[in-house]
Amino acid sequence: MTPITPRRSALYMPGSNLRALEKARGLPADVVILDLEDAVAPDAKAAAREQVCAAVRQGGYGAREVVIRINALDTPWGQDDLAAAAEVAPDAILIPKVSSPEALVAVGTRLRRLRTPVRTRVWAMIETPLAILEINAIAGAAHDVDTRLSCFVMGTNDLAKETRSRVAPGRTAMLPWLMTALAAARANGLDILDGVYNSLEGDAGFRAECEQGRDCGFDGKTLIHPNQIAAANEIFAPSVGDVERARAIVAAFALPENAGRGAIAMEGRMVERLHAEMAKRVLDLAEAIRRRESDSQS
Repeated sequence: MTPITPRRSALYMPGSNLRALEKARGLPADVVILDLEDAVAPDAKAAAREQVCAAVRQGGYGAREVVIRINALDTPWGQDDLAAAAEVAPDAILIPKVSSPEALVAVGTRLRRLRTPVRTRVWAMIETPLAILEINAIAGAAHDVDTRLSCFVMGTNDLAKETRSRVAPGRTAMLPWLMTALAAARANGLDILDGVYNSLEGDAGFRAECEQGRDCGFDGKTLIHPNQIAAANEIFAPSVGDVERARAIVAAFALPENAGRGAIAMEGRMVERLHAEMAKRVLDLAEAIRRRESDSQS
């Protein structure tokens, strides 16, 4: 079984802002996404690319996953971004505007030719109507090891723009697309991160959207400000009560008298072996978070 990697909080940091790149080394985010795309003005793209690659070479990000989001490959900067990111070999390269599996095959082929270490994975932004319509084929590209695909990232702002849907509390219009992408991710063994929350004010709204994403099944949330990290880390982690219940379920099925049973009664509820598997994942996630936080403090 593949070890769990906590991705509760994935913070976008503008690649053109040197101070932000340095600050990211001390933030408690699970993932830092060094952004060459939306956060960078056209006339600053080349300088941002050099700055981000220098920051990755320098390191110092500790246990955090470091991801470079490049510009779309059909833009004037995309191919140069991909080559530069491939050379410095971050934990992952985030590809915008992925709307077909062929795009990921092309990326994987380029990375192989550039001899990028296989530990550098590919993440895909899901942010176009065509991506939603082709989502299972895109997710299925993960079965081709050359694509290196390991995670989806929802681009909810671009989805709203392209579909002309309103970004509103509760995300009623967006939920079918979010859940379609999530189902495709899970069917093909991928992690998936929820889109950003646009307002920097109104903690209750941000928490509500994190809780919605968690309940839908997302692994974490992409963020636009360091002030959002703490809430995302809390909400996408198992609570103390979650861990206690999980331990009780695992322990109950470990008893000799329950060895051959498919279901048992616990506290007035029927608990099946699938619940024991779910409980084991809760415990594994809690332990992975504990290790991540311990490594970050050391």
